Amino acid sequence: MNTSDISAALNAKVARMKQAHLADGPASAELRRDRLQRAAELLITHHDELADAISADYGHRSPYQSLLADVLSSVAALRHASEHLETWMQPDEQDAPGPGMQARVQYQPLGVVGIISPWNFPINLAFSPLAGVFSAGNRALLKPSELTPRTSELLAQLVARYFDPLELEVVLGDAETGQAFSALPFDHLIFTGSTAVGRHVMRAAAENLVPVTLELGGKSPVFIDTDADIATAAARVLTGKTFNAGQICIAPDYVLLPETARDAFVEHARTFVARTFPTLHDNPDYTSIVSDRHYRRLIGLLDDARARGASVVGLEPAGEPHTDARTRKLAPTLVLNPQEDMQVMQEEIFGPVLPVLTYHDPQQALDYINAHPRPLAAYYFGNDPAKQQAFLESTTSGAAVINDVMTHAMVESVPFGGVGPSGIGAYHGIHGFRRFSHAKAVVVQSADGASNLRLRAPYADALAQARALLAGKA
Repeated sequence: MNTSDISAALNAKVARMKQAHLADGPASAELRRDRLQRAAELLITHHDELADAISADYGHRSPYQSLLADVLSSVAALRHASEHLETWMQPDEQDAPGPGMQARVQYQPLGVVGIISPWNFPINLAFSPLAGVFSAGNRALLKPSELTPRTSELLAQLVARYFDPLELEVVLGDAETGQAFSALPFDHLIFTGSTAVGRHVMRAAAENLVPVTLELGGKSPVFIDTDADIATAAARVLTGKTFNAGQICIAPDYVLLPETARDAFVEHARTFVARTFPTLHDNPDYTSIVSDRHYRRLIGLLDDARARGASVVGLEPAGEPHTDARTRKLAPTLVLNPQEDMQVMQEEIFGPVLPVLTYHDPQQALDYINAHPRPLAAYYFGNDPAKQQAFLESTTSGAAVINDVMTHAMVESVPFGGVGPSGIGAYHGIHGFRRFSHAKAVVVQSADGASNLRLRAPYADALAQARALLAGKA
């Protein structure tokens, strides 16, 4: 189909879903729970098929990583929503604004929500938003990534088995379809992906005044303070940087640590990788880079860093190559002495490459973080509670983790989202329910209508009372 035909077909889908939403009326708690449970059942029943499809799309991906980060995490989000559904749906009663009056906030389904999910966690970043979308009583249209085609096609087949297309449907297609999808008149649109593409999505959504939630990325810093245990910090940072081969929007993107601790960090990083991955290229636990294009991009970052004077330290096991274009496996790599004009410091890395910067004074590190766009996450290592709190107060990020990386994404009770260039809006748990609901203000007038009477003319007596009231406030 050409672009206009794609757009027309998608607009017709959204129109049918909106019509069904209005015709059926607000979804009951029972229906919302049923949708959540069917989504969980889909994932549980077909988890091996989904893990196999993801691995095939990557070239190789650890099945454990897919089951943990895509399937189990999504099931946990869906079950959390199901368990708390009735509580979330209750109106928030407010203080009475006047004698005999009532005020409350009532949460109303938006209608039809569009979801554009990425390739790096193709199940999690589709179904975790669905936990909020379904618990809020909405329907959804899902556009998964074309970079994981086997997973997307399997998802389309499975969703069609478990859901009526007026509840949830999967739209397959390339970037052209994605552009048309972004321009649809949804009641809300959530996009997970790069900041550059997020700008285009937001621009397209603005044509229909569609509110958006943008889960983007950026360069999430790790600040290692002077009192941190370097061995612990290295192990935990490299755990995050090697999971899914660093292809994670909240992966640590660069490290800031005391100049005197750099060599120790390198050695502890080397020891950790050697212990965790005694082999890499034939290791089923180490994931490939998703595509040739992304692999070449990462190699280009390293080539540029070398050419500009950085020291590139591969952490591959002895006797193994640093890179393997055939399997698209790239060993964890440290970039020492990175300069600001290097590509590795200019763009989100999204791979197992970690620049290491040093500072003389901790304030230098804080100033460096604050001089750059606000990240999706910021990570602090150090044991002094006062310094921990100072870091939280002096930096702005979508989330912050103390003495670890990425663990906030597994906590359903806290919001997941960015700030500024790293995103707009947040979801997970009750925050997702409210993100995909309309918080409607409801006020019930008293029997005597006292507050209404204040608006009626003549105003002479009321004006005198207002002036007396203001004089007493001075």
